[in-house]
Amino acid sequence: MSHAAELPLWAALIVAFLLLLGSGLTLLGTIGLVRLDSFYKRVHSPTLGTTWGTGGILLASMLFFSVIESRPVLHELLIAVFVTVTTPVTLMLLARAALFRDRTEKNPEVPTFTAVAERSSEVVARGVNNGGTVEG
Repeated sequence: MSHAAELPLWAALIVAFLLLLGSGLTLLGTIGLVRLDSFYKRVHSPTLGTTWGTGGILLASMLFFSVIESRPVLHELLIAVFVTVTTPVTLMLLARAALFRDRTEKNPEVPTFTAVAERSSEVVARGVNNGGTVEG
C-alpha cells in the first residue's frame, strides 16, 4: 500500500509544488550547462541549479515523511548541509584550477587579473543600465 494515499490534500499540494520547483531549478541548471559557451560561464549554472533544486526536493521529502510519520523527520537537513557546503567549494576549486591551467598555457581568451579589475571599476564608475550594458 502506498503512503501517498494517507497524505492529506494540503500536504500533497505543498509536496508536489516543492518537488516541481526543485526539479525545475535543477532542470534550469542543466539547460545552462548545455547552452552556455565557455567553461567559466557553464560552471555557475549547474552549481546554483543543484543547490536550490536539491533544497526544494529535500524540503518536499521532509514535509512528506514528517506528515506520514506524525513526527518531525529532519534527516534531510544533513544532506542539505553537505550539498550547500560542498557545491560552492567544488565550483571554486574547478574554476581556480581551470583559470590556473589557462593562464599557465597563456590562453588569450582568459582575462588577466588587471583586466577584470579595470572592467569592474569601469562598471562601478559609469553604472549599468537595465539592458546589462555599460552606459557611456
